[in-house]
Amino acid sequence: MSGNIKLLSDTLAAAKAEGRSALIAYLPAGFPTVDGGIEAAKAVFDGGADVVEVGLPHSDPVLDGPVIQTADDIALRGGVKIADVMRTVREAHAATGKPVLVMTYWNPIDRYGIERFTAELAEAGGAGCILPDLPVQESATWREHADKHGLATVFVVAPSSKDARLADITAAGSGFVYAASLMGVTGTRESVGEQAQDLVRRTKATTDLPVCVGLGVSNAEQAAEVARFADGVIVGSAFVKLLLAADGDLAAGLAGVRSLAGELAEGVRKHS
Repeated sequence: MSGNIKLLSDTLAAAKAEGRSALIAYLPAGFPTVDGGIEAAKAVFDGGADVVEVGLPHSDPVLDGPVIQTADDIALRGGVKIADVMRTVREAHAATGKPVLVMTYWNPIDRYGIERFTAELAEAGGAGCILPDLPVQESATWREHADKHGLATVFVVAPSSKDARLADITAAGSGFVYAASLMGVTGTRESVGEQAQDLVRRTKATTDLPVCVGLGVSNAEQAAEVARFADGVIVGSAFVKLLLAADGDLAAGLAGVRSLAGELAEGVRKHS
């Protein structure tokens, strides 16, 4: 069975055709529970997200700030497994028909097996993987299997990336490019800043792939700001924070993330 890279590309292209950025939401699998995480993914889609990234919880998430680290810890203590990540992808996609990716560090895939992981992700209806710590020069085997199974390989670029390095990264990637808006870890911030705009400009000079910005966006105003220059706006910690604040009241948490998704979906349309 082939994965849904085409659905991802078509979804991003449709948003562009509407004259807006796509809204991409990040949620960790297994948080607050496996079932709760699946419902949260459905809720952000209901609220207006175009794409969902399902995080594979990791004990040492180097790109993630304290909010997502806390959620990962809860998921890991709850016993989340890769099978639960695949189930989250499968059920979120099946319920909505929308593209779902996995965001994961490399070590879990390496241990699980590249062929097994890519085959299972495609079978679950996944659209691809975001791999923040896989060096492009070491990615050939992964990309071969991802291509075979119809999965996007999304790499992360940062403000520190030199232009030649950006060209290497974007040439190897597919689906879209994840532009980290600043040097640091995920989390909500007061402003996203000019660094992100400069990075998007430099990245777009190397590729026709959509460039989507993450790290720091938490409200509709910031989403509108980023939407002026990016093809997609990625929001994670703000959703996770609402689920944490619900403190076990899943219904309240789901209502919160659905509402925030709606506000952000309005935000990405405001600039047009």
